Amino acid sequence: MTRYLGIDEASLRSAGALLTAREIEQQPDCWRRTEALLLGRRTAIEGFLAPLMAERSLRIVLAGAGSSAFIGECLAPLLQPQLGRRVEAIATTDLLSAPCQYLQSDVPTLLVSFGRSGSSPESVAVVDLAEELLPGCHQLIFTCNEHGTLYQRCRERPRSLAILLPRETHDQAFAMTSSFTSMLLAAWMAFSSLRVPPPGIEAIAAATQALLAAHNDRLRALAAGAYGRVVFLGSNVLKGLAREAALKLLELTDGAVVATHDSPLGFRHGPKTIVNRDTLLVVLLANDPHTRAYDLDLLRELRADAEAGRVLALTARSGDAADEGDHLLIGGFADADDGVLAFPYVVCAQLYAMHRALAIGNSPDQPSASGTVNRVVAGVRIHALPAQDC
Repeated sequence: MTRYLGIDEASLRSAGALLTAREIEQQPDCWRRTEALLLGRRTAIEGFLAPLMAERSLRIVLAGAGSSAFIGECLAPLLQPQLGRRVEAIATTDLLSAPCQYLQSDVPTLLVSFGRSGSSPESVAVVDLAEELLPGCHQLIFTCNEHGTLYQRCRERPRSLAILLPRETHDQAFAMTSSFTSMLLAAWMAFSSLRVPPPGIEAIAAATQALLAAHNDRLRALAAGAYGRVVFLGSNVLKGLAREAALKLLELTDGAVVATHDSPLGFRHGPKTIVNRDTLLVVLLANDPHTRAYDLDLLRELRADAEAGRVLALTARSGDAADEGDHLLIGGFADADDGVLAFPYVVCAQLYAMHRALAIGNSPDQPSASGTVNRVVAGVRIHALPAQDC
């Protein structure tokens, strides 16, 4: 009998979780296929990006809606120092409502758009606005759906390159899982000479498969705990990931679990008031020694406060304060860049969200009982931009 995440297929289908479970578990294979696809398009990718990277004043805008926007929030802190260029993550939902505030017509711009379906109204409209408002704007599209508007519109458009990811990455469940991590990986590769830092993609995939086997049961047991509030805390690259983790839990539980995020340093400045005995705190510990020192300070503080129902640390390293309390050790990533940690950490968050949804009787594949929240956003009206000089 086929099983995904330790649950047989029949039970998952009955619970409305088969698609979500399969799409979480398949991610290591999706990453391998994504790597192979990008290597196969090396000539096109390098030919498109090389002339742009030669422009010292180039501005790179990472755009998307919802989880796709959080890909940009994870990438911007990685790419800014690596490229030595201005790199900004700006959600299409912000760009669309105030384009003249964000788009600068006198600055050479590369708009990088992320879209699982590639048909979100905001993302499509922003691509068109950039063409209208930015002379010479270049566009790089990462999408998982060959039939989506973004891919169909940009695949042959001048000054554009559309990268279609493997078919498996086009999640059919409500939540973005394979699509989120695969688009994150694809964009990082594209801007990194088609490589990611050690341990490399095959090692990342293998270690994440080991994680799924090692920690799925523990996260399932944790999800059985009746915490009504969950806070994910991460620094820099991992702050964007904490936001994605919170959204996954909020989506899959249909809002029954209040989930939010912050940075460890920022959490003290008011948001810490959310903590009570009904709160689970998840601290995503960085590997960078300087960043980790601040992360560990808050971890010690939260444990000493003894106000939360539970404090859990996700860590790739042992031998410090992380070991002194509840933690999950992610094997194989002790020397990894913080960007690499995003992959195993978000898989842990996805596992918890799916199991928590099942624990409260919700259906992860179609979690919105009211039907008012959709897999591809609906109800967005695109308003014409008044004639003005941006």
